[in-house]
Amino acid sequence: MITENLQNIQKELPEDVTLVAVSKTKPIADIQEAYNAGQRIFGENKIQEMVAKYEELPKDIEWHMIGHLQRNKVKYMAHFVNLIHGVDSFKTLKEIDKQAKKHNRVINCLLQARIAKEETKFGLPFTEIKNILASEEIIELKNITVSGLMGMATFTDDNEQLKSEFSSLKKLFNNLKNKHPQLSMLSMGMSGDYQLAIENGSTMVRIGSAVFGHRNYTV
Repeated sequence: MITENLQNIQKELPEDVTLVAVSKTKPIADIQEAYNAGQRIFGENKIQEMVAKYEELPKDIEWHMIGHLQRNKVKYMAHFVNLIHGVDSFKTLKEIDKQAKKHNRVINCLLQARIAKEETKFGLPFTEIKNILASEEIIELKNITVSGLMGMATFTDDNEQLKSEFSSLKKLFNNLKNKHPQLSMLSMGMSGDYQLAIENGSTMVRIGSAVFGHRNYTV
């Protein structure tokens, strides 16, 4: 089932859109099946779970941290994580830079923008994202690269609302890219809304249940 799901999704994705297979709560066997089917990018939302999977699975996997990030746990993944999606403060960027430097690495980061109407969603106001990217302090962080933006839309069936949220982030992304050409990734869209996200400019989609199914497992 996983292999078939992956193949179906990969067929419909445009060439310039990256698929992050969200493997949180899924067992090693499921991830290995997806790996065997050609998937190399996996997303986790808990660092300890990602570390455990990193240690057991092939080392050419590109691991993405997609969950809300606690600064005191960055050190546990700094030696291998490829992309951190949900950076929502300059303090977190500084901590990622500090831990990456210990391993002589540069870690890619996405600034999480607040686009949802829900109070439960994390993210930075658009003005704060602009201020961070324009700040002199960010130039001093040599071991991180802000590679783009990430957003989580409201959990709703209202396509007009979703379209509005996605398009607002795409507009911000386009405006910032003119001043900050290193911005190349726009991560928005999950299993329920990724087609709409792609229509509105997403270059990276985070898909879990549509790949692995809805049942949850432990590691």
